[in-house]
Amino acid sequence: MLKLKSVSLKNFLSVGAVTQAVDLDRNGLTLVLGDNLDLGGNGSRNGVGKSTILQAISYGIYGEALTNIKRDNLVNKINGKNMAVSIEFELNGQVHRIERGRKPQFFRWMIDDENKVGEEATDEAQGDARDSQKDIVKLMGMSHTLFKHIVALNTYTEPFLAMGAGKQREVIEELLGITLLSQKAENLKELIKQTKSEIEQEEFRIRTVKTANEKIAKTIEDLQNKIHNWDTKHHRECAVLQQAIQQLELLDIEAEIDNHNLVATQQELGRALTQLRKDHSLKSRHVAQLDSQLSSLLQQYERISVHQQCPMCAQQIRDHKHEDIVSDLEHRIAVLDQQVTAENTEIAELSTQIQEIEPVYTSMGSLTTFYPTLTEAVNHKSTVANLQKDLAREQATENPYLDQADSLQSTMQSVSYDDLNSLIKNREHQEFLLKLLTNKDSFIRKRIIDQNLAYLNSRLNDYLDRLGLPHTVKFLNDLTTEISLLGQDLDFDNLSRGERTRLILGLSWSFRDIFENMNQSINLLFVDELLDSGLDPAGLEAAVAVLKRMERERSKNIFVISHREELITRVSNVLSVIKDGGFTTFSYEHEITT
Repeated sequence: MLKLKSVSLKNFLSVGAVTQAVDLDRNGLTLVLGDNLDLGGNGSRNGVGKSTILQAISYGIYGEALTNIKRDNLVNKINGKNMAVSIEFELNGQVHRIERGRKPQFFRWMIDDENKVGEEATDEAQGDARDSQKDIVKLMGMSHTLFKHIVALNTYTEPFLAMGAGKQREVIEELLGITLLSQKAENLKELIKQTKSEIEQEEFRIRTVKTANEKIAKTIEDLQNKIHNWDTKHHRECAVLQQAIQQLELLDIEAEIDNHNLVATQQELGRALTQLRKDHSLKSRHVAQLDSQLSSLLQQYERISVHQQCPMCAQQIRDHKHEDIVSDLEHRIAVLDQQVTAENTEIAELSTQIQEIEPVYTSMGSLTTFYPTLTEAVNHKSTVANLQKDLAREQATENPYLDQADSLQSTMQSVSYDDLNSLIKNREHQEFLLKLLTNKDSFIRKRIIDQNLAYLNSRLNDYLDRLGLPHTVKFLNDLTTEISLLGQDLDFDNLSRGERTRLILGLSWSFRDIFENMNQSINLLFVDELLDSGLDPAGLEAAVAVLKRMERERSKNIFVISHREELITRVSNVLSVIKDGGFTTFSYEHEITT
């Protein structure tokens, strides 16, 4: 149940700086009477501020007046500042208090004395205040327009049947819960928008994963080629090392070293033989030259000895010269002969050496070795050991690209479409529900209208019968209203003032019954001067009878604002509204037991 408990106001319309409070949870039927002492009293009921209570309730809950009064014009004109309104109500076991003010502007909303919203209503805070106001309207379960038709009935409120068709439809749709469907449809649109965004994000995620996987796969493919090339090279190098070891292990290293020694000996013999042959050749040429010189000298000696002729010019020489030349030639011949003999001796020695070496050199034949040098042959064992180490090291070497490929393979993400398919199904379901909520031919809307229109027409006809209105008023399935009397179709303006008042009251009360049946009951009802609006005594009596029955059977707190003093004997309470010195005060004058 929505229980409006109290409203307090200060510097609001005709209320001054002294805070006035009105208990809204007072049981029974309360008559609100005014007395304008500024006009001398004695029945002066106008302009005292009776409707100020309703304006304050409306402003407290919805932040706007019941009628078309600007917010700043709600501030008391005499004091011009520090306007404040506080309204307290109970709903679902929680006590809410809303406080609003102008000049300065503020807004606070407290639940069980704990702040839900507490803020200065500056320009910067207006966004939050608007959101909070939406929450309040949602909590109340009714718009400001519907509030004016089921809680705060006022003569200045445009009658439902005087509204345009569009506004009438909005009120009926809200009343029947179809507006709630529209709100749900708006929520669904947001959900669909969010779902579409999530679908786009999921599609983007899948594309990103697939692109990343493709890049990883390409990198892995390149690594596989490197793995293959590395393995090929690795096997080839191992094979080369194994083959080299096998060849070295087949080698007779002692014979290899002997061969190197023989090769060295052969090379030394070859060099010695070459040098001996060279020396023999040089000596032989030298002996030939000496033999030629000796032969020439012998010829000269023969000429000079036999013919006594100069060996150079062949002329006759004298005796003393002849002896000298002979002596010289003999000396020279002897020297050359000694030289030839010596050279021939050396040649003979050289020939002997050549004859000794040459057979040995020739017998050695052509020698071959595995290693190019003796040092390498001597280092054969260490070479084999080093090759074996190299082979073991090469065999133990792992392919460096394998870990990279395995690591990259582990980064590959599986591509699952489960979430995407779920989101798509969810979107399709949401779009289907949206069509059900928004399509005018939807069975949901038709079912709601059919079920509730029958109840609405039943309650309306019941109230109109009690109010004594002979007309038949019926809401049709297209949410239009039909007024007829004795088979004749009528418009709202065809009715008299009293008949329209009866119809306004009947519509408002039947609207209220529909609202309470579909939502929550409300403890409070204001009827502001509608009983003064054209009702004859029978109509007044019928309306009061309905209100008293409503108060008695349904425990409603009903406030009747009226100028009719005769109602004092028909009510439980009287709330006196007095205007004195330009300011309004409220007080409960007395309680009447009926």
